[in-house]
Amino acid sequence: MVRLLLSIKAELENVTDLTPASDDFQFFFQVKCNSCNEVHPKFVSLNRLEERDVSGGKGSTAHFVWKCSSCKRESSAKFEPKSPVQPYSADANGQFAPFLTLDCRGLEFVGFDPRGVWKCVGFESGTVFPEVDLEEGEWFDYDEKAAVPVGISNIESQWTRA
Repeated sequence: MVRLLLSIKAELENVTDLTPASDDFQFFFQVKCNSCNEVHPKFVSLNRLEERDVSGGKGSTAHFVWKCSSCKRESSAKFEPKSPVQPYSADANGQFAPFLTLDCRGLEFVGFDPRGVWKCVGFESGTVFPEVDLEEGEWFDYDEKAAVPVGISNIESQWTRA
């Protein structure tokens, strides 16, 4: 089993605590088979609330079960239960910070796509922005309470062994 840590980096403008908007958020990752080193051409999705049976696993489950199209080997991944998603805060602005950890068997994740609905909080005002769409790689709005523009841009990610 390999524990992988996803760290993210972004430029935050007058906001903090960037995190998925809901518990049933769909994370999109690019996956690579550890057996044949084939990288799947499309991003795959994982959800913390959905589990699937692992074949031959004697009742074990995982959040992601995948059969490599090249070597036909089955692999799986599971969100680490003791490691919740860490909000990306203004303290880390422009630097990589730990985001989430996954336990992987037979596969590794090599990419991350931040699509989906996120949320963040106005740095000065505490205003909650509940529908941050990062599909285009950036988001901009205006914080009425603090009378300042807000935004998120230059999102990057990196995978390392945890």
